[in-house]
Amino acid sequence: MKKIFLFMIAALVFGFLLIQFIPYGRSHNNPPVVQEPEWTSAEVRSLAERACFDCHSNETKWPWYSSIAPVSWLVMRDIQEGREHLNFSEWGMGENESDDLVETIYEGEMPPASYILLHSEANLSNGEKESLAQGLAQIPGVHTESEHEEDDD
Repeated sequence: MKKIFLFMIAALVFGFLLIQFIPYGRSHNNPPVVQEPEWTSAEVRSLAERACFDCHSNETKWPWYSSIAPVSWLVMRDIQEGREHLNFSEWGMGENESDDLVETIYEGEMPPASYILLHSEANLSNGEKESLAQGLAQIPGVHTESEHEEDDD
């Protein structure tokens, strides 16, 4: 039984070392910032930077664990998906930036709890969430839920 246990541990260690050679998730180059929104204030940009920029901009701060597989794969996937849905560094280049942005903050869906666990600075107070949501709602091109309801009429 002891030999089987040691073999399993050795196989896990070997497998962990082996997956480190898979390059996905290790390219930590940020694309250039093309265009940001017309921020309503420095405070709104600062709040967005604290809570959103790592996944929703081209200014990602890559933590040390983002170089270790398989965590690097998860981080890369989250950032790719985040930038696809909303990218503050490529504002106006697509149509994705305005959909449900404010509602997502009000409903507490962003930033996700899993992100906040490792990035406590992204845990905004209710007042900060309110300021961020209101500031984002004032950016030209951002739709709010009430505007979506009016469009449906």
